[in-house]
Amino acid sequence: MDAKLFGEVFVTLLVIVDPPGMMPIFLALTGPLPARDRNRAAWQAVALALGVIVVFAVAGQTLLDYLHVDLPALQAAGGLLLILVALELLTGKADDPSQQVTSNIALVPLGTPLLAGPGAIVATMLFVQQADGATDYSAIAAAIVAVMLTVWIVLRFSGGIVKILRPGGIEVLTRIAGLLLAAIAVQLIADAVAAFVTQYANMA
Repeated sequence: MDAKLFGEVFVTLLVIVDPPGMMPIFLALTGPLPARDRNRAAWQAVALALGVIVVFAVAGQTLLDYLHVDLPALQAAGGLLLILVALELLTGKADDPSQQVTSNIALVPLGTPLLAGPGAIVATMLFVQQADGATDYSAIAAAIVAVMLTVWIVLRFSGGIVKILRPGGIEVLTRIAGLLLAAIAVQLIADAVAAFVTQYANMA
């Protein structure tokens, strides 16, 4: 296995996924839940993110070409989805445990588009396109699994922070996470619009 390529893929994806930055959003979405449900949400989100990234790594470009979808469109869609979640966090609609469904939280927005977002998908597709031979593919696969394992460890043991923050701290963290999530969403949409403008300007 190519250790240099493994390191490049691992560091790139780890920076994009940003486990420490994911923690406040994860805690905001799962803070009101029991510890068991919160732990289940962590592994479900990581499992889904791993599946999505692997699918796009193997057949991403073929799938997008078949659907006639450009990468910026996927990016903008992720941004719109995150805005909906951010509004729920900012308005307090995500605070009621009776309204929370663990599997839904784990799948959207945690699994995708936060963990397996446009950035991680595009980076993985580029690494796969540049790979040459089974050695490179194995290095990329190992790096993806290592990143997802790191994310799971961070999310799995974030429960201790919940005990420290208490309900009041979780509520404050929820509002802050909503604001950060809204900013991430706006940036995704802005980048998608810029990519569309550049793409069509070059075509003209």
